[in-house]
Amino acid sequence: MGSDEAKTRGRALLALSCAAQFMVVLDVSVVNVALPSIQSALGFNAADLPWVVNAYAVVFAGFLLLGGRLADVWGRRRTFLGGLALFTAASLAGGVAGTAGLLTAARAVQGLGAAVLAPATLTVLMAAFPEGARRTRALAVWTAVGIAGGTAGNLLGGALTEFLTWRSTLLINVPVGALALVAAVKLLPADTGRASRPRLDVPGAVAVTVGLGALSYGVSRFADGGGHGLAIAAVGIGITALTAFVLIEWRAAGTPLIPLRLFTSRAILVGNAVMLLTGACLNPMWYFLALSMQNVLHYSAVQTGLGFLPHTLLSIAVGTWLTPWLMRFVRHQLLIVGGALLAAAGFGWQSALTPGSGYLVGIAGPAILIALGSGLLNTPLTTTVTAGIDPADAGAASGLMNTTKQAGAALGLAVLVAATGTTATTPEQLAAAYGHAFLLIAAILTAAAAVAFAIPGRARQLASTGSS
Repeated sequence: MGSDEAKTRGRALLALSCAAQFMVVLDVSVVNVALPSIQSALGFNAADLPWVVNAYAVVFAGFLLLGGRLADVWGRRRTFLGGLALFTAASLAGGVAGTAGLLTAARAVQGLGAAVLAPATLTVLMAAFPEGARRTRALAVWTAVGIAGGTAGNLLGGALTEFLTWRSTLLINVPVGALALVAAVKLLPADTGRASRPRLDVPGAVAVTVGLGALSYGVSRFADGGGHGLAIAAVGIGITALTAFVLIEWRAAGTPLIPLRLFTSRAILVGNAVMLLTGACLNPMWYFLALSMQNVLHYSAVQTGLGFLPHTLLSIAVGTWLTPWLMRFVRHQLLIVGGALLAAAGFGWQSALTPGSGYLVGIAGPAILIALGSGLLNTPLTTTVTAGIDPADAGAASGLMNTTKQAGAALGLAVLVAATGTTATTPEQLAAAYGHAFLLIAAILTAAAAVAFAIPGRARQLASTGSS
């Protein structure tokens, strides 16, 4: 294959990977603006409404590690196609669901499809681009598209809910997924045969999913008066299941979900700790921002979606252009720390929102700091936790990275919902409750910045190595 042909194929694979990643991340946030409409249509109560978001996030997080190993064991092509097909089918089921339970179940199956698909998108990129400047640029685009998916989900969700119906926020995945399937069949190379296929660690995947789900459910139930017995029981089940997961991984034969050798790297260990903390902030923020705009400022669905434009445009600009350039000259560690602190300052500002706040001061101003901070930290953090990985462990490393981010999102939303309570009804009470959530997010991001100081401070790292 000639150089020009290889570059063209690389760009096509980058576009396919980014399209699939965009869908996966989009569905974390696309239902946020539609939540009031979903609550009214299907009868969700205030305590269960977060599970429209968390059913997806918990299953996504729990099975991401298994999804990462599937890419290594079954092959990138089979895993990519299987995950994409499952995700698309579950989107159709969710879009036509007639009850709260069916929608929650469909969102959980969507999460399973996403857990298989998301690691495959990253391993496709890592196979297409060797370590060096081209991979760094590809990762920057992939990361920026992920950020854009989260932010654009709110804009798209608002427009679809306002002009069509909340169901279209899920049904839109069906034609996009079908087109991506056709492209994947044509672009992805056939998987190479293996003499033997290691046994997959399904018990580990089940244990971590049950653990995260039960723990998230239990924490969120502490917000309900009189429900503490059930909450304590759920938390106990969650801790037990997560302990079982650690024991399963310690003794796993064949292909463990988490090869323990990955944790011999301080960059991977500390980087994933920071990923967990930032995931607990930067994903749940869409839930609280969407409700703040609709329930406190009384914006319509489309106004709420448009209200997220500063988050979308600035995060794309920073993540795609500014951050990769800065990574040539500034240590990754410093970009991560600085980005987390900038975002924390933005959330501190956001906590001051009141029913009388104007858009510029109440939403757009904090958005500048939040988007600038998140755009600065995401690409160097992604590069930190994927650099220097043995190709045999590429799927596991990407699965671990995505798992920590999504586990943080699920647990973070549960903690934040419990901290804000579910009894507020007036705009003033809701503004105060959401303000508490934003202050807690600011505190968690400050803690993430402190932890990031332990990341190895390799100047310029792989961002400036090579040009292939």
